[in-house]
Amino acid sequence: MRVDIISLFPEMFDGPFGHSIIKRAKDAELLSIGITNPRDFAFDKHKIVDDYPFGGGAGMVMKPEPLFRAVAYVTEQKSFLRRRIVLLCPGGTALTQDKVKELAAYEQLILLCGHYEGVDERVRTHLVDEVVSIGDYVLTGGELPAMVLTDAVARMLPGVLGSSSSAPHDSFYEGLLEHPQYTRPREFEGLEVPEVLVSGDHAKIDRWRRKQSLKNTLERRPDLLAGRELSKEDAKLLTEIKAERQADVSGS
Repeated sequence: MRVDIISLFPEMFDGPFGHSIIKRAKDAELLSIGITNPRDFAFDKHKIVDDYPFGGGAGMVMKPEPLFRAVAYVTEQKSFLRRRIVLLCPGGTALTQDKVKELAAYEQLILLCGHYEGVDERVRTHLVDEVVSIGDYVLTGGELPAMVLTDAVARMLPGVLGSSSSAPHDSFYEGLLEHPQYTRPREFEGLEVPEVLVSGDHAKIDRWRRKQSLKNTLERRPDLLAGRELSKEDAKLLTEIKAERQADVSGS
């Protein structure tokens, strides 16, 4: 996959993309990342990329010309059959795991980082394919969301993670939170690893993990279960969880 990021602050990406999984993916040529500064495509003497909004108001708005030119430059470098241009700003569709999997299917992502008070609306309506937000809050610019999206998408690419089974066990991959994880030592300050995990019975371990995943989701993100069509086994596990919770309440 190729990820091209259009940003006024290219230096912000040096640290996050130079370490860990992203670095290994780049070194293995599973992922390539390019950063383009739209200021390079502002052809006036002062390289101006923003201006006051028509109609008045506080702050500055990113001008359309540098962004259109920057995207045109990036798309001319290499032809991709499946390309998606994404604007990152608070007014977009929420970035979910399903959206991440959808974006990971493209050969190239072009990510536009908004800044100041936003971008000229013509960028949204005539340049990008969609607008994505990483949460219901406002950041200084789209650079951090671009890092988040790139990291999340990279995990979906074949060969990036150490094991092909790692990503499907992440929280939200199947719409549920992840089950608890334990490692050595088996006992730490009186706290022991659940017996089932050292039993060697893989069927029991799988059932325990699925039950814990449902339990975590019910307790922390019940909205993820609302309207979800459960398998017979999941429905049975959820009934057990609710019965155990009720027993705990009654016992207390």
